[in-house]
Amino acid sequence: MAETTSPLLELQRQRLLLEMEYNADKETFRRQTDEMGLRRIVKRGDAWFPLRVARSYYNSLNQLAVEVFRLADIDIEHNFECGRPVVFFTVEDNGNAAGKEKSCGGSAKNTRIKHGVTGTVSYVDGDRMVVTVPDGTNILDLQGTGNAGLQLSFDETSYRTMFAALDRVMRGKGRLGYLRDLFYSRQKAETLTFSPLRFPYLNATQEQAVNNVLRAKDVAVVHGPPGTGKTTTLVEAIYETLRRESQVLVCAQSNMAVDWISEKLVDRGVNVLRIGNPTKVNDKMLSFTYERRFEAHPDYPQLWSIRKAIRDLRANRRRGDERWHGKMESLKSRATEIEIRINAELFAEARVVASTLVGSANRLLDGAKFSTLFIDEAAQALEAACWIPIRRAGRVIFAGDHCQLPPTVKSIAALKAGLGKTLMERIVERKPDVVTLLRMQYRMNEDIMRFSSDWFYGGGVEAAPDVRYRGILDLDVPMEWVDTSEYGDLAEDVSFKEQFVGENFGRINKAEAELTLKTLEDYFIRIGRQRIIDERIDVGVISPYRAQVQYLRRRIAKSEFFKPYRRSVSVNTVDGFQGQERDVILISLVRSNDEGQIGFLRDLRRMNVAITRARMKLIVLGSVPTMTRHPFYRKLWEYVKAL
Repeated sequence: MAETTSPLLELQRQRLLLEMEYNADKETFRRQTDEMGLRRIVKRGDAWFPLRVARSYYNSLNQLAVEVFRLADIDIEHNFECGRPVVFFTVEDNGNAAGKEKSCGGSAKNTRIKHGVTGTVSYVDGDRMVVTVPDGTNILDLQGTGNAGLQLSFDETSYRTMFAALDRVMRGKGRLGYLRDLFYSRQKAETLTFSPLRFPYLNATQEQAVNNVLRAKDVAVVHGPPGTGKTTTLVEAIYETLRRESQVLVCAQSNMAVDWISEKLVDRGVNVLRIGNPTKVNDKMLSFTYERRFEAHPDYPQLWSIRKAIRDLRANRRRGDERWHGKMESLKSRATEIEIRINAELFAEARVVASTLVGSANRLLDGAKFSTLFIDEAAQALEAACWIPIRRAGRVIFAGDHCQLPPTVKSIAALKAGLGKTLMERIVERKPDVVTLLRMQYRMNEDIMRFSSDWFYGGGVEAAPDVRYRGILDLDVPMEWVDTSEYGDLAEDVSFKEQFVGENFGRINKAEAELTLKTLEDYFIRIGRQRIIDERIDVGVISPYRAQVQYLRRRIAKSEFFKPYRRSVSVNTVDGFQGQERDVILISLVRSNDEGQIGFLRDLRRMNVAITRARMKLIVLGSVPTMTRHPFYRKLWEYVKAL
């Protein structure tokens, strides 16, 4: 079948759509910053206020770092993560408004937010964050105010990096040009021929996937539905590749996904060098970061002394000191020489270099080439982001599931025009022969799995024998749907109808939230307190809407009943539960209206993630008349009723 457009035209179209996304994202950020009250920004998880500015120090990369602590709203899930740009601000007090802001986060009209120092998140752990700021920043200015806050800034760097990658691919010659033309056509990808290797600890499709990765000369895709052991398969494929190659590059869209695959590789004894800081701050994670390895190098103390001498020399420069420039140049030259030597040794030792997709543009990787690039969670990454590391690679292995969470796209126009279509999806469509579907899942009771398997994977997924009939209670039904429309209003002022809670913040259904917690309470009573604690039965409460999530968290925090189970129950959005699983899952759908409007719940990939988090019990709460106007939810309702 002939292609209707050339690769260059397709890439130019991608660039145009990315520009639309860039403009929409920038405008949304500007509007939120200028018009949205501080309280709303904090509740969205995009700001910390008030905060305490603690110590400052120079990190191993000679960057000035500031440690800050969040003092309020500690129950709110925030959006700060390593590498994201931030800006410090102070709340100026006209009258007593700043006091109101600080105590309750309200947005009084006579309060003005003044933005100041910009920086980058180095790492964040709970309510503690480290931010790198420009050298010469006066930290005393930040420490001296009680009205300081920190807000996410617009991420110009990531967009610039993606635009540069697309431009590079369009001009690409040699291997990059070949991969570009291959990915945008139906040309057959080249493979090696050898007898399949046996891996007794993998199942048949996992073994097939590893063999297909090893045979691929250009590209391979490992398609991993929920619970099918995608990470296990990918780690094995990387391990086997390293028997044939000295070093590989491993990337993913998010820091969390990079951390996860890195940790599994370290467990296998692989020397991993992690570029960029991990999201979880513990010794195991830090031990394979570039910064920690750099600090641990025997030449580092000497380098630190020279850098300190450079800072002292800058601070104590005397007028008319003719030797100053000579001393400075000599010190800088020695520092550069040691830094290059340390870097060369660290990269020579590493078998796997790991980073986010955007992080692969780090100057540390300038000039680096890899025979193989592995991209995990590839179905969550914009195409432009994938091209950033591909320019360093000879062949590409994609792993992920395009039937789960899609990339985040803020521009509706760009989304409708196809920006949300990933490079992995494109290859799955055009080159089905390079795709291996993992078919055996090890997470869910078969009844929970079956609906997802039939709707999303053509019935191709099956439950492993040891999980097929797993359950908590005897004669329990693995899936339930509690129809909120049957309950009527709890009181005149408490309705099961959804409420809208402001632009970009979403919807809430308080009556449904209360019913969700009552349903969980009743289920806990049936199981028994001691058994929940002894067997560590864990529960996830999921809602697609952030406002509902925050309301549910507050209600659980105040509940006497749930006090003994605080560690057992977690509440989050669908995105927050990606890659996780729980014994019991409750889903609060929120939407309940006479028009049958369900908004972004029409994105069925998110619901696939939500319903496949449950190992043994899934309870859906939602208005059947509202939800079942959509064929997917009608089919789900009928499926649950028939169990």
